[in-house]
Amino acid sequence: MQVVSIVSTKGGVGKTTTAANLGGFVADAGLRVLLVDLDVQPTLSSYFTLDRRAPGGIYELLAFNDQRDEQLVSCTAIAGLDLVLSNDDKGQLNTLLLHAPDGRLRLRNLLPAFAPHYDLMLIDTQGARSVLLEMAVLASNLTISPVTPEILAARELRRGTLQLFEDIRPYRHLGIDPPPLHLLINRVHPVSSNAHLIQQTLRQMFQGQTGVRVLATDVPAIEAYPRAATRGLPVHRVEYRQPVGRNAPAALETMRALAGELFPQWQELFAQVTGRADARGMAGSDCHGKRA
Repeated sequence: MQVVSIVSTKGGVGKTTTAANLGGFVADAGLRVLLVDLDVQPTLSSYFTLDRRAPGGIYELLAFNDQRDEQLVSCTAIAGLDLVLSNDDKGQLNTLLLHAPDGRLRLRNLLPAFAPHYDLMLIDTQGARSVLLEMAVLASNLTISPVTPEILAARELRRGTLQLFEDIRPYRHLGIDPPPLHLLINRVHPVSSNAHLIQQTLRQMFQGQTGVRVLATDVPAIEAYPRAATRGLPVHRVEYRQPVGRNAPAALETMRALAGELFPQWQELFAQVTGRADARGMAGSDCHGKRA
């Protein structure tokens, strides 16, 4: 099971949108995906319609080490896409994990319970430095940090997210290396010269830096993304053809390129996803990572 966390110490950069759309696309390719919502503001938990809502969620998993699928895992209306809901509405988990001996490693230690059932776990995190954020990074094989093409966002990336990775390096003494950090330039306006200048600056800034890579794929600022969120659908199902007269590619092609860059081992499956008419994605499924 690949474990990927979507991280940033800055809010509003598109973490939840990235998690929902990437998860929906990978599920439509025929893989089993589990979304984990660690944000105290549970936007990801309400993104998709649920066919079955579990009685518990992230609080029971992390506070009580509950590992029962039927208690923790909710089923979305997207075949092959399940969800552990955020239900820590009082923000108690940060305090609990801060004082627990295994706090920052708790999710990592619980992963074996999910590994047999899923190909990919995507963890959505809150936009602030916290024990939960550090725990998510330490549980991951790979991290993605969306960055908007603004100079202030680039500065916050250095000051916040990259500093977090420096601070968890001592875990190497326990045999835990910080995962690679992939920077995803998000909400790029195709006609903005300033945005393209900052893209170039970001790529130059991190060129050759160990453990940090700016992804070749960027996500354009197009209205398909908010429209997909309104409809509770992954964006590739909403826009699978490039509109006439627009330079930016169709959302389907952006998500295919992003998923292929992150998970090259599944590229053949990604090539078969065709959007709303996709037979795999529209097929029924059982919950908890099992397809019908």
